[in-house]
Order: sequence, then structure tokens, then C-alpha cells
Amino acid sequence: MKTSLFCILSAFFFLSTASCRHDEMIFPTQTDEIKDENPDSRIRGFYLLNEGNMGSNKCSIDFYDYADGSYYRNFYAERNPGVIKELGDVGNDIRIYGSRLYVVVNCSHKVEVMDAHTGVRIGQIDIPNCRYIRFRNDKAYVSSYVGPVQIGTSSPKGAVYVVDTLSLQIEDKVTVGYQPEELEFVDDLLYVANSGGYRAPDYDNTVSVIDIAQMRQIRQIPVGINLGRLKKDRYGKLWVTSRGDHKEIPSRLMVLDKDSKGNMQPVDTLDIACTDMAIRGDSLYYYAADWSDITGKNTISYGIIDVRTRARVSASFITDGTEREIVMPYGIAIHPESGDIFVTDAKNYVSSGTLYCFSPDGRKKWSVRTGDIPAHIAFLPK
Repeated sequence: MKTSLFCILSAFFFLSTASCRHDEMIFPTQTDEIKDENPDSRIRGFYLLNEGNMGSNKCSIDFYDYADGSYYRNFYAERNPGVIKELGDVGNDIRIYGSRLYVVVNCSHKVEVMDAHTGVRIGQIDIPNCRYIRFRNDKAYVSSYVGPVQIGTSSPKGAVYVVDTLSLQIEDKVTVGYQPEELEFVDDLLYVANSGGYRAPDYDNTVSVIDIAQMRQIRQIPVGINLGRLKKDRYGKLWVTSRGDHKEIPSRLMVLDKDSKGNMQPVDTLDIACTDMAIRGDSLYYYAADWSDITGKNTISYGIIDVRTRARVSASFITDGTEREIVMPYGIAIHPESGDIFVTDAKNYVSSGTLYCFSPDGRKKWSVRTGDIPAHIAFLPK
């Protein structure tokens, strides 16, 4: 009989909660049996980070275990009964590096660090208004708005913080553009998408280039306004989302590639709205929830782009009509082995969301209830 590691740990930590928190109710982890098992996979399971609505202190983590096909909802409090306020306010990114799980908690101004196999807290890194995290050579690189959550042109430029992953101490900081978002490595250069979102309508429109050997910004590449997501394909090209101004300037997907001198430059602008994307092989899967201040509505779409030709090869990666069930797509991920497609649904932003799993041919395999505003997925290797 297969016994889940999470079941064993849950029993131990739940018994310890009574003596650790006398003034708070600890809700036990909830479990749903999905039975999409794959015990032979190199992937043990995946974590799903639920953002939680700003100000609600409801950031939470779920876990799916391929060993027994079980989905565990909101396990952090049970495994960490001594942590006050649990994960905190607005989870913005989740990544695994080595044996550790890193969760960027935006409005709580911290990165939570846990054991990737147990979910037990190791420590935290205090970084103001942090957004996304990437890793290279035992260092973590975290984008940060630096200033408080405050709209206005007085907001400061953002930064990338450098953290030693062994000591969890901040070692350096590099100033970039305004309100930096996702970041990605190409060779030994770090590229950072700057949004300027707090300064609307005076958005930033650049991608910062950081030489990590010297820890300084060496260039800013003009790309498009209000940049957000940034992903690298296997050919070394960068795909960047420009969210527009939600009025006259539409959302677009930009492509950057190296020129003859080895400098990254914009090479294409696709007439496609894109909110988030995931790349596997030569396929870029994307969705758009494109808000318009003029109509007061979101225009939702899905598709697949061939990263070699930069052509859209499918108007939707969902082929069975399930997209009609999804109220507000909010996250996307591709299983690195099976090619299963995961899409999260934030629904109304204040109640439980839903995670959908689709087969590579776009048919729904299963769905499950999540925490509030499910958004980011990290796959756990064995």
C-alpha cells in the first residue's frame, strides 16, 4: 500500500498544534482524491500557490501528490503551527531550488523558505514589495518594487535583490526600472521586465539587462509599455507580455532575440493579447484575460504559438469546450514529462478557485477546488 509523505507529516504536525497556538484555530489540511497517479514519474508532485486577495492575509499552498493521486489543500498552517499569520498577504511566485521551496509573498514583504519535501518552514528573507524569484549558482535573484503599495509617479525605481541561498542573507541590490516584474536568465545576463504599473498612465516600457558578474545594470531595452511576464524558449529568445494601458494601447506579446553583436533586441510584436504563458518544447501555451477600461469587461482567449516560426498554430489549447466553465483564467503550467496542461480559475477573486488539468490534446482530465486566487505552480522532482 502506498502511503503519502504528506499524510504522515500531517498526523504529526496536527497533534502538535494545540500546544503551539493557544489563541488561533488551526484548520487541518483538506484532501481530495483525484487518482491521477503516476508513481513512476520523476515528478513527485506539484505545489500550487494561492495568492489570496490583497489585505485578506489568505495566501495559501496546495499540493498534488502523484504517488497516491491526492490533492492536499492549505497545508502550511498544519505543518508550521508556530508561525503567526501563516504565509501572509498575496503570494506572487513559487519556485523550487535544490531541496528548498521559495514563496514570494508580495504585500508581506518577504520570501518564505521551506523544505521542499515536507513544507516545514526554514526561514524568511525580508524584501520590500517583492515580486518574482529566479536562481543561479546558489544565489536567489528577487525582483522588488522597493517602495510601498502606492499608486503615483513618486514611486521609486525598483530593484533586484541578490540572496545567498545557504545563509538566506541579502548580499547585494541592483536598481532597475519602475515596478519590475518577472525575470529570466539568458547565459550570464539577467533580464527583468519593468512595468511602471504604479505610475499609470506613465508606464515603464523597458527590459533591464543585469550583468550578474559585476552586479550592475548595463542596458535598458525599450520594448512595450506595462511589461509583465517574461519567459525564455529553448532557442534563447525571450517572450515578454506588454499589458498595454487597458484603453487605447492593446495587450501584445513581444519577442526578443540576439542581434549580430550578441545584444538582445526586439524582433517581433505579435498581434495577440497575452496575460500569462508556459513554454514546452517548441510550443508556447498562453491565455489572455484582457481588461478594457472602456468596455468594463475582460476578453478571454487561449492559444498555442510555435516559438520557431512565431506563428499562432491553434486558437485554443482547450478542445472539449471546457473553457466555458472557466470564469477567470489566472495561471498556467505544463507538466514537464506528460505535457498535461494546468489552468487555474480565480473566479470572483474572493472565494475558492479551481484548478483544471487538461491532457496534451486539450481534453479535461480532472478539476479540483483550490484556495483563493490560485495562480502559480512549481513541480517537485523526486
